[in-house]
Amino acid sequence: MKKIISFLIPVLVGILIYLCPTPEGMDPRGWKLLAIFVATIVGLIFKPLPMGAVALISMAATLMTGTLKLEPEALGGYGSSVIWLVIYVFFIARGFIKTQLGTRIAFFFVKLFGRKSLGLGYSLAVTEFIISPFIPSSAARAGGIMYPVVQAISESLDSHPDNKTNRRIGAFLNLVSYHGNLITSAMFLTAMAANPMMQSFAAAQGVNITWGNWALAAIVPGILSLILIPLLIYIIYPPTIKTFDNAVEIATKKLHDMGSMSKNEWIMTGIFAFMLVLWIFGETYGISSATTALLGLCLLLITKILTWDDILSEKEAWHTLIWFAILVMLAKYLQIFGVISWFSNMVSGHVIGLDWTWAFSILVLIYYYSHYLFASNTSHVSAMYAAFLAVAISVGTPPLLAALSLGFCSSLFSAMTHYGASSSAIFYGSGYISIGAWWGVGFAISIVNLIIWFGIGGIWWKALGIW
Repeated sequence: MKKIISFLIPVLVGILIYLCPTPEGMDPRGWKLLAIFVATIVGLIFKPLPMGAVALISMAATLMTGTLKLEPEALGGYGSSVIWLVIYVFFIARGFIKTQLGTRIAFFFVKLFGRKSLGLGYSLAVTEFIISPFIPSSAARAGGIMYPVVQAISESLDSHPDNKTNRRIGAFLNLVSYHGNLITSAMFLTAMAANPMMQSFAAAQGVNITWGNWALAAIVPGILSLILIPLLIYIIYPPTIKTFDNAVEIATKKLHDMGSMSKNEWIMTGIFAFMLVLWIFGETYGISSATTALLGLCLLLITKILTWDDILSEKEAWHTLIWFAILVMLAKYLQIFGVISWFSNMVSGHVIGLDWTWAFSILVLIYYYSHYLFASNTSHVSAMYAAFLAVAISVGTPPLLAALSLGFCSSLFSAMTHYGASSSAIFYGSGYISIGAWWGVGFAISIVNLIIWFGIGGIWWKALGIW
């Protein structure tokens, strides 16, 4: 009976939306697609089938209802560079594991911070903070650097996905690393690919965002978030093991037993260093983050660090490819078919005439929580940032306050879902955390981040003269 209900609820939700009249001015296919998208999200929550199967049924529904054509529309998500960046970093992480370089790095972290679970969490947050200004891709940072380390630490402390030890420490570290990635992406203009895009959108409306004023405005709420969010996760979704009494001694012994670095570890280190340089400087020369990851993967295959069988056996990567590409495609066509612009126009019509503090508060909340409709920070920024900034300024919001606030939200709002950013697909794909836990913890964190950034952060911005 429970299985039947889990099938029926998403179907009924989709049918109810589908039968409602299409709003005036919207492409009829947009309303059909919204019904399918919402039904898909409900299906992912109730899980009548594995996530990939639910996503494939959703794609079939777009074809059967005439909402999309198979080519190039329904299959378009599989051509996204963001999708392939996510897949490549799964394979690169396998190189860290196979060569044991990830294990060596993990034991080094454990040796330094391993007595307390919370201490390990903070060490990951600090690492994110240090590297984030220099790597302009949050996905590359998360997948290429942090993800392999988190998995290796978890495994080294006997915490494994999809079994009874996932909550030992692995789930906690994956959540801390992911949310740390979002916070640091909001702190620096160079920490996330969509941030410079917002800088140009703001400039078109006469608002001057610089690396310095962005970082100065973000530093106080950002550091507070890096302090409080790991603690919040520790409280509401705690590791079952809080203290590892002999972890430091074990890590020290393991490092001693491993001896000096092997040839394969040095090769892996060299390839990773090459990728790191390109992730930092490559965009200037037209080399994207996804291209860098592909080059790194090819080098791992050429040097035989990875074999083709290793690639084929990376089951979670291929699973992620199926469901994430379909969700990205659905979100993309919600924008193309006018659903997002209809939503934005409806919002702007309701805030005109209000006091700017109330109007801007409403705009921020809607901009923030509308990310449930998106599978990419960049697509959300492209669709809504300029429009919401224009409305915010028109109702009297100080321009720099409006531009920076929406900019900070454009990273933080990915906290809520497992598909909200490419880095979320990476950490969710580890298998340590269920959808229910991811969404529940993410929603709680979204509220706390809003309080930190617009409460304490608002006071800081007032002191800076931003408003």
